Amino acid sequence: MKIRVLGCSGGIGDDLRTTSMLVDEDILIDAGTGVGDLSIEQLVKIDHIFISHSHLDHVTSIPFLVDTVCWMRDRPITVYSTAEVIQILKEHIFNWKIWPDFSQIPNGDVMCMNFREISLGETLESEGRKITAIPAVHTVPAIGFMLDSGDATLIYSGDTTYNDALWEVANRANNLKYLIIETAFPNKEREIAVLSKHLCPSMLAEELAKLNRPVEVMVTHLKPGEIHLTMSEIGRNAGKWRPRMLENGMELSI
Repeated sequence: MKIRVLGCSGGIGDDLRTTSMLVDEDILIDAGTGVGDLSIEQLVKIDHIFISHSHLDHVTSIPFLVDTVCWMRDRPITVYSTAEVIQILKEHIFNWKIWPDFSQIPNGDVMCMNFREISLGETLESEGRKITAIPAVHTVPAIGFMLDSGDATLIYSGDTTYNDALWEVANRANNLKYLIIETAFPNKEREIAVLSKHLCPSMLAEELAKLNRPVEVMVTHLKPGEIHLTMSEIGRNAGKWRPRMLENGMELSI
């Protein structure tokens, strides 16, 4: 599996894009603003979109993607998430007021998009690639994802705060190669991190202490304007793990 980072920022500006990753050519993990940098030819190939939660920085490209390529495809784009997340998307985005409900719009004999509910712990498989919904703790219903190629595993935390269940998954994952975990705020904003159910560097260090195996740690969702401060604090607080900053355009293989 090839994972290309389309966006990994907690905001926009300059070359910053919000969260999305392209798996091979046909799967999106979240659909933030980075999706808009793909060509039409690349967008047409996307069949599956896995959504961690309903916040705008993770879903903003779904409406535009479906509207752009629906008429060029012979099958619907499938959006996967929990029942709670899908209900929010239906009520607040695909509601004919903010955006048309493309799950009701036909392209010939098929719908332009459909929703597929997944449960926590459920694994979906496509062409030997396994994607499992894993626990996240956020201000809205949320999940993370574990990607398994059969050779190695990548865990993406989604937006989350203290989350013991995540480490239970990570500690028993087969051939865990990468952990992509958010750290949105610097330590001076720890109170905001706690209230908004994100992490700051000191909290990240507390969480990583629950991990009992070696893995390459990649940090995502840094807030613009505080990137260098937050990464320097991560180096001091969680230096044992040598976390690296996830960057747009980065490619990972598992």
